[in-house]
Amino acid sequence: MEQATTHFPPNRVTDLILLKKSGSSVTCRVSFEILPVEFAHRNNPFQAFIFLSRYAGDVDGREYNFRKCYARGCPHNLCPHVSQAVMIANRYLQRDFRRLEEGGIDIERRLFSLPDMMVKYDQAHEEYGSVMAIHDYINLAREGNDVSIEINLEHVTAVEHFANTTNAQIFLMVDFVITSLGKTSRIERCLACYPETRAQEEKIEKVNIANERLKLLYEEFEQASVKYEKNFF
Repeated sequence: MEQATTHFPPNRVTDLILLKKSGSSVTCRVSFEILPVEFAHRNNPFQAFIFLSRYAGDVDGREYNFRKCYARGCPHNLCPHVSQAVMIANRYLQRDFRRLEEGGIDIERRLFSLPDMMVKYDQAHEEYGSVMAIHDYINLAREGNDVSIEINLEHVTAVEHFANTTNAQIFLMVDFVITSLGKTSRIERCLACYPETRAQEEKIEKVNIANERLKLLYEEFEQASVKYEKNFF
């Protein structure tokens, strides 16, 4: 298995786990940011909501903080419905919590909640049913089912709206087109993002982060015999 690279200051959950394993003292707390974003996607602009977690704490007394995007939701068919995005974000978030705890890092488990945006959440949950995440398909492959995944990567331009300001961002998005059990489905994930105004300073680092996250995922694909072709930013 390829050795993962550790960044300092940490900018991934994986960095925190590796630093803890190397003997560092690591504290971690999580807070949430749910931002309205205007996407310019394939000449078809639309508004969505980005579900972000901000990880903060210290490593050996040195403070850090970074954001991780967990899902994107919108009220139309250009991306997962907001109710689906809440469930998807929470599933990925819970997985990261398990990884942190298994790595010896204490974390208060908190989940995304959007009561003001989803008055009829329970009805929506019944309407949309259970939501498959990428690791559900990996588990299907481990159980002996044929799973093939086409991996499409995009740099998506968007404008975040918060605190009476706007912030142009570039999102490094992966679109998984998955064929399994006689059906084809799609899953989107954001692997990194950076401000458009800081592209020169941050683009290379964020592309490296996205590619390292892809490498870890590809290792899981190979271990589960998922059919795919490697694709990197």
